[in-house]
Amino acid sequence: MSTFLIRYGEIALKGANQGFFLETLRRNVLAAVDDLGPAQATQAFGRIIVSVDAEPDAVEPRIRKVFGVVSFSPVRVAAPEPVAITDAVVAVAGSALQAHPSIETFKVDVRRADKRYPDPSMDTASRLGAEIRRTYPHLRARMKQPDLLVRVDIRAQAFVSSHTVAGPGGLPTGTGGRALALMSGGFDSPVAAWLAARRGLTVAAAHFHSFPFTSERAREKAVDLCRVLAGFTGGLDLWVVPFTEIQRAVQQHVAEPMRVIVLRRMMMRTADVLAARLHAHALITGESLGQVASQTVESIAAINAATTLPVLRPLIGWDKTEIIAKAQVLDTYEISARPYPDCCSLFVPAHPRTQPSLAEAADAEADLHVTELALDAAARAEKTRIDRTVAVVG
Repeated sequence: MSTFLIRYGEIALKGANQGFFLETLRRNVLAAVDDLGPAQATQAFGRIIVSVDAEPDAVEPRIRKVFGVVSFSPVRVAAPEPVAITDAVVAVAGSALQAHPSIETFKVDVRRADKRYPDPSMDTASRLGAEIRRTYPHLRARMKQPDLLVRVDIRAQAFVSSHTVAGPGGLPTGTGGRALALMSGGFDSPVAAWLAARRGLTVAAAHFHSFPFTSERAREKAVDLCRVLAGFTGGLDLWVVPFTEIQRAVQQHVAEPMRVIVLRRMMMRTADVLAARLHAHALITGESLGQVASQTVESIAAINAATTLPVLRPLIGWDKTEIIAKAQVLDTYEISARPYPDCCSLFVPAHPRTQPSLAEAADAEADLHVTELALDAAARAEKTRIDRTVAVVG
């Protein structure tokens, strides 16, 4: 049985709603590890304690991706009394030395959340440090930047750890409503979807697929990107929207400089219809201000006018270097870099209109049956349910 002490951050500031956020986080942690073996999770003294009948190396990668987890530590559990805590501290220090023989310095940090434990934290830390020096005489105590930091968290039980793992932070999935992310397959959209999901949103994704203009490999990119995101959210729905007829209509009826703007307006209209079906209350895009012609302030305003929903743009102030760096951290970079273009990157005009007015946008699509095209595309969208490892069409 492996036990972990989980720390959270801004949830502690939620006041009367804190219970809802904590219970959602507790359930999400259990859901992340439920296929590894029997598990239980409890709230105690500002922490969540989770125990799983599985090896720590199997559990850690799962908890590391749960939104709302700021950090966590694999712990040895001991009864809240001096002898048991001492034995646990010596054992944890010994395990750390076995894994890292180069350790030369150490520190013991004691936190006494349960004040029923009689000895003050400083006295307890001093006593435990003396026991480590007696057991491992080559180690030296060092208060700043020690090689080994042994943490002792005394609550209803004592939890002893020697390392801390960072989580993604944010708010638990399922606490922020529902939103639909427009998933192109490039670098930007999966990072934007991740950032939005980190704020507690339950995210579904829509990928606009223009076969035969775009290949099945482009669709596979979208599926694989959503699989990475599902590792953080616990699963999500990907809706693949047939966009070929809309793209053909735009090519036929819209002047070349305005085609990208009109295509994106059609995506917004179609996403509007799909979002209503999914009870989603916002759209998410990967737009970054000024990055391309369709992401100027004027272009964004013209595109926004085609939807009735708020559009969340988490990357609006990011540059491409920052976006790519985040994609590398999230493990979406290699997928997005595959050389299979999506419909957003096809048919880009040599001289796109960069400062369109709303009137220009309306005039450009005057010969299109925009409502009928959007309704038809949304009606023919195909759902793929994606969990951490499997994509199921249905």
